[in-house]
Amino acid sequence: MTNHSSRKQSQHQLSETRFWIQRLTKTAIRALHILGVAISSGGFIFHLEKGLWLNWWLLALFSGLLMMVQEIYRSKLWLIQLKGVLTFIKLGLLTSIVVIPQLQPHLYIGVLLLSVFIAHGPAGLRHYSIWHRRVLHEPKGTNKKTSMGNTTAVSGFCY
Repeated sequence: MTNHSSRKQSQHQLSETRFWIQRLTKTAIRALHILGVAISSGGFIFHLEKGLWLNWWLLALFSGLLMMVQEIYRSKLWLIQLKGVLTFIKLGLLTSIVVIPQLQPHLYIGVLLLSVFIAHGPAGLRHYSIWHRRVLHEPKGTNKKTSMGNTTAVSGFCY
């Protein structure tokens, strides 16, 4: 094995390790977010005492903000794709609970349903750009395949 090929293999292993660390970090943050949302949902929908669910709501809030930061860091396109725009609409709906608290359960359920479409909708929907009025994917050449067949971004997350 030449020095060049061993260095190339070493770089590949490093990127594979980086991929797994990034993937597991993103998954852990998402799991914490879902946990916080699930437990705080009872408080929002059934008007339970805040002390029972507030810490879980804070977990959902901060993990959600962290996921947004990760997405924006990975790609600025997220801000104009429906997955980003709908996330900001969700934040607006949650904020409107302060203004119209009598609609709290309905607004919260709407946010939950919107979350399903953002997370599990077809790529053509999630990657649709409201600015360009078409589906936008990452520019070619920014992603590379790992030895396990997964796609990882050269800089940031792309799974």
